[in-house]
Amino acid sequence: MSEWLVLTLAMAAACAVVLAIVVINHRRIPEDDDPNETPDVIEYMTMMIGVIYAIVLGLAIAGVWEARGAAQEVVRQEAQAMHEISERVEVYPVPVRAQIRADVDAYVSYVVNEEFAHMAEEGEVTEEGDALLGKVRRSVTDYEPANDFEGQAYQPLVDQVMVADDARGARGQSAGETMPGVVWFGLIIGALVSVGLIFTLQIRRTGRELLLAGLYSALIAFLLFLIWDFDAPFGRGLAATAAPFTDLFPQVTE
Repeated sequence: MSEWLVLTLAMAAACAVVLAIVVINHRRIPEDDDPNETPDVIEYMTMMIGVIYAIVLGLAIAGVWEARGAAQEVVRQEAQAMHEISERVEVYPVPVRAQIRADVDAYVSYVVNEEFAHMAEEGEVTEEGDALLGKVRRSVTDYEPANDFEGQAYQPLVDQVMVADDARGARGQSAGETMPGVVWFGLIIGALVSVGLIFTLQIRRTGRELLLAGLYSALIAFLLFLIWDFDAPFGRGLAATAAPFTDLFPQVTE
């Protein structure tokens, strides 16, 4: 099911539940009830709880957005390191250069075409990707430079392999969900409390009040969906992509 369809259904369900409760509650209110009798302290508490929950939502959104940005950055670092390896071997003899570049292309092709899909489903990198990166490492480190010119390129190449390995490790750590279950518990309970408190103000069945209640509940549902979507940096609709790899290695998608 599409994430946007999930969002639409969640927002529609939130609106429907709130409006249904308003209508049912309105039928139970006696005719002589005066909504102006709502105690001021309830209005104050409702406002404060809404403000506190808004702050919590903002922090949660900022946290998952930062995690997604960090995940995309490690992808960029990994792709750049592999690109540097492919370019810097230009000083090596043709057979060695061709072998290293072939290993780099094989690794990048696997990451783009297979591993990203695996991370989206399983939340982890694969052993096959580890093996392909290890092959790149051996191709780089096993060659013994024949002269000083090649020797000057050797250590930077080894360093770039280390950068790629480190970025791959960070990508694997970012592949799963980032929000702890206890935080989700707090967000959901807070949403129920925030929406539920609007009924303490004796909301009526006027068009304006129904519209505001529906929009408020839909907004809460949208923000929770946004947090859920960003929570898995590689796994959902607004996920980090393999664009840095495909930009630097366009041949892997051909």
